[in-house]
Amino acid sequence: MKSSHILFLLVSTLICSTALAEERVIPEFDRYDAEDIMDVCAGCHGEYGQGTPDGEYPRLAGQDPVYLARQIEAFKSRKRINIPMIPYANDRELPPEDVRTITAYLASINLPRHLKPLKPGEKFDAFERLEESKRVLNIPHYPGDPKKGERFYHRECASCHGEKGEGNWKKHAPMLTGQHPKYLLRQIDKIRKGERFHDSVDDAELFREYSDRQIADMLAWLSRQDD
Repeated sequence: MKSSHILFLLVSTLICSTALAEERVIPEFDRYDAEDIMDVCAGCHGEYGQGTPDGEYPRLAGQDPVYLARQIEAFKSRKRINIPMIPYANDRELPPEDVRTITAYLASINLPRHLKPLKPGEKFDAFERLEESKRVLNIPHYPGDPKKGERFYHRECASCHGEKGEGNWKKHAPMLTGQHPKYLLRQIDKIRKGERFHDSVDDAELFREYSDRQIADMLAWLSRQDD
């Protein structure tokens, strides 16, 4: 490869990395207050905002703080209905300042996809290793055809949710890669049924046009993006 091509690739990579860093700006927050608020959220969403594999509670870690804040406001106004959230989705339990704190904190959480290997000669600490393992979230492969799912995803979803499902903070579109497939499937089902009142009627009609096979293939592809 010519040196000019190598330079072009290096510059392009730097520009993309810089753009991503500029796009994902996390507001400052008080960590002590954030961890105090998180004690309440952890009961459902996990200590690190990792959610649950059964699809009952979503992963919140690493999501756009503006997107998270909008969901909380939707719960408060009852535009989005979720029974477990009702006791907490009010200005007494979650005043605006707490919303800003917890959404910034959740956005800052980086869940590794794999447990990092020990370095040569590194002392093994069982407790520390256990704590590290609690933060690891790697989505199991969902059954389906990932190649077909990739084509479907890039045709229908990538413009909002990113090329690899990483989310788009400029558009405040949530991350899909790293999210539990059963949770995504539950939300798609609710959209189809018109049970997600904060979504538009157009969304419901659009998702009804997609077949179950297309959705499964898309989830199969997304589940492989955090390998």
